[in-house]
Amino acid sequence: MDVKNKRVLVVGLGASGLAAARFLKARGAKVTVSDSRPATLITELTTLLDEGFMVETGGHGLLTFRRQELIVVSPGVPQTVPELKQVRALGAHIIGELELGAEYLQGEIVAVTGSNGKTTTTTLIGEIFKAAGRPTLVGGNIGRPVTAMVDESLALGGGSSGEAGPSPSAQDDKATVWSVLEVSSFQLETVESFKPRIALVLNITPDHLDRHGTFEAYWAAKARITEFQDAGDFLILNGEDVETQKVAAKTKAQIYWFSAKRQIKQGAFAYGESVFFAAQEGKAPEPVMPLSEIPLAGKHNVENVLAAVCAAKLAGISTEVIRETVKSFKAVEHRLEFTRELDGVRYYNDSKATNVDATMKALESFAGGIWLILGGKDKDSDYTTLTPLIRERVKAVITIGSAAEKIERQLAGIAKIESAGTMDRAVGYARAQAAAGDTVLLAPACASFDQFRNYEERGRVFKALVQGLGIRD
Repeated sequence: MDVKNKRVLVVGLGASGLAAARFLKARGAKVTVSDSRPATLITELTTLLDEGFMVETGGHGLLTFRRQELIVVSPGVPQTVPELKQVRALGAHIIGELELGAEYLQGEIVAVTGSNGKTTTTTLIGEIFKAAGRPTLVGGNIGRPVTAMVDESLALGGGSSGEAGPSPSAQDDKATVWSVLEVSSFQLETVESFKPRIALVLNITPDHLDRHGTFEAYWAAKARITEFQDAGDFLILNGEDVETQKVAAKTKAQIYWFSAKRQIKQGAFAYGESVFFAAQEGKAPEPVMPLSEIPLAGKHNVENVLAAVCAAKLAGISTEVIRETVKSFKAVEHRLEFTRELDGVRYYNDSKATNVDATMKALESFAGGIWLILGGKDKDSDYTTLTPLIRERVKAVITIGSAAEKIERQLAGIAKIESAGTMDRAVGYARAQAAAGDTVLLAPACASFDQFRNYEERGRVFKALVQGLGIRD
């Protein structure tokens, strides 16, 4: 994609939009940036003006959109923005930051999507590849925008890009750069040629319905991860997730499965007390490691490890490297992250549990005695699906944020409910009420944007409050 001297509009000035704007300008594009927020809320505004960008704030001008040869949309900007809908109807070329960056990335791409587990699995795959001596970059929906990874991928030496490649046994090429990307439904909405060598769909459960409108639209966005793959590529799917299984019908890639419940013919699975990998149907599976060596809490993390094992084996990485990396892997921040034990009460930060299914997985990780902090910005979720686990394992639900009233209404009579409103009051209440042996769990089942900038800030506030708690007299 040659952008030199092209008029390009970047819509949305979050981290991805800023990275895309600078990436395009460095390649000679005539870049305009547009953000619906007022100028006073855009911290990078002065810097952007100093760098020579044309900046539109406080709304989007239709004329600005119509003047462009290419429009790059940040993931946080809905495709239903009126100006985007109008210029799309006129034939405008509209892509996302993921599509733009992937066009330029050198080497091979591993792309991970799913409603839950993306960050853990992406991070683990990145660690395994690095431990194997592969030039590896990790980013996308976590950490670095894709456009911010391009220059480093070039510097690391590159490799094949976009052509059908060798079989798994021939892929042990330590010169090839691997970009391991977490990709969201928002990013996948705007792809038009995105073609990962290895794609993973971990699970698909209702999420972001406030953005996508229907579960069917959300599912369709997730399934686009494999839309442009071919027979030289690989698609890894969860053999125990019904909605994920349906993606198999959408691909031309070679399908591998993972299952934590049963033996499968091609892929990674847990059987008895061990993890195995079956390279292909009809061949004896290879033992990888004992389940007891997986250091992460929760059954869902066994699935995440199995998915990572499958990706690593398809890239030709040795079983020894995989086993040693998994054994030493620590939970990512904000994902069932142990924060502190105080007076026999254990505190866990799972701020990244931003949907109901993630909260269910968090609850399944503890036997009982849970003081559950729920709430934030609602995503058109159904909290009643938490009912069985709350009845079985939760002593009290402590609500925060703008979704509190809806949560309290849907869970009325299921458990004791304390309306705390804010994180500091929620932590204080849990501290006062929890007894030795109990667990205080932040697993909000909601987005964070009502009270915090993002889930990271929410988790760090929780951890700071917990660390500041004093010992009881």
